[in-house]
Amino acid sequence: MKMKLSHFNFKLPKELIAQEPTINREDSRLMVIHRKTGELEHRQFSDILDYFEEGDVFTLNNTSVFPARMWGNKEKTGAKIEVFLLRELNSESRLWDVLVDPARKIRIGNKLYFGEDDSLVAEVIDNTTSRGRTLRFLFDGTYEEFRRKLRELGETPLPKYINRSPTEEDAERYQTIFAKEEGAVAAPIAGLHFSKQLMKRLEIKGINFAELTLHVGLGTFRPVEVEDLSKHKMDSEQFWITRENADIVNKAKVEGKRVCAIGTTVMRGLESTVTTEGLVKPFDGWTNKFLFPPHDFIIADSMVSNFHGPQSTLMMMGSAFAGHDLLMKAYREAVKREYRFLAYGDAMLIL
Repeated sequence: MKMKLSHFNFKLPKELIAQEPTINREDSRLMVIHRKTGELEHRQFSDILDYFEEGDVFTLNNTSVFPARMWGNKEKTGAKIEVFLLRELNSESRLWDVLVDPARKIRIGNKLYFGEDDSLVAEVIDNTTSRGRTLRFLFDGTYEEFRRKLRELGETPLPKYINRSPTEEDAERYQTIFAKEEGAVAAPIAGLHFSKQLMKRLEIKGINFAELTLHVGLGTFRPVEVEDLSKHKMDSEQFWITRENADIVNKAKVEGKRVCAIGTTVMRGLESTVTTEGLVKPFDGWTNKFLFPPHDFIIADSMVSNFHGPQSTLMMMGSAFAGHDLLMKAYREAVKREYRFLAYGDAMLIL
């Protein structure tokens, strides 16, 4: 059956959208979905150890979220403008792709002032999309000083469906404990459930870890606006995996061990760099791969994911991996049992 956008609709009660993280990372609930039998189990995330053996591999996304949301004032009018940093285009020229809100108030040539003392100024030099702009930041210091200033003025880019201002706790909790490579504007949320203690217990059991970097951009969350999924275009996101990490995954594949993708970004990365022998090859570039049913997954044979919103590309990937009917059954059960949804919500393990 050819899958359409309407096949991924369900009613998500607002009260199930998690507004706060759990007290401890591994305290989230875990629904275990067995693809072969269709069985659904209800566990705690810390129970994930029970499903893996020595030599299995967890593949993690080590991207780090930077404080991408800034608030500026427009010259002359003083209007408050939200600026969401998407990606750096040129470090020497201080050029950035950004989203602005409200977009209608910002035109080429406008200047924006940031900080209580207007210590950072940016000039709009291009309109890239209906909401997007290219800004040139006017800053005389070194590049390191400039990046420090962005971090100082920016705030944790919590998704808009979290209806509160970010706190100091969010700066830590909206970040995985294995985050290393700065560049994401949204967290790889399946990784948020792992604590240092849980990682240590997995290590003691003999689980191996491979890492890749995929800088999560807003393209991952861009709404699908076409009924025919084959017409949807994903925005490109920067992605790389080293030879060393590819070898860890490939060794497990060759030895018949499990390879678990921790999150949809990891799954996209792994499926973006497959050899004709069905292994992972090192990669350094960009991916716009969109995984939706039907798709034959080559690398990972299990996946951790959060519960995502209706008609999202993330839900579609879960459907491609679990099977559509089984995934929809799991989502209905999640709503019935009041699982927590989205970034700070609960998790599923698809086996």
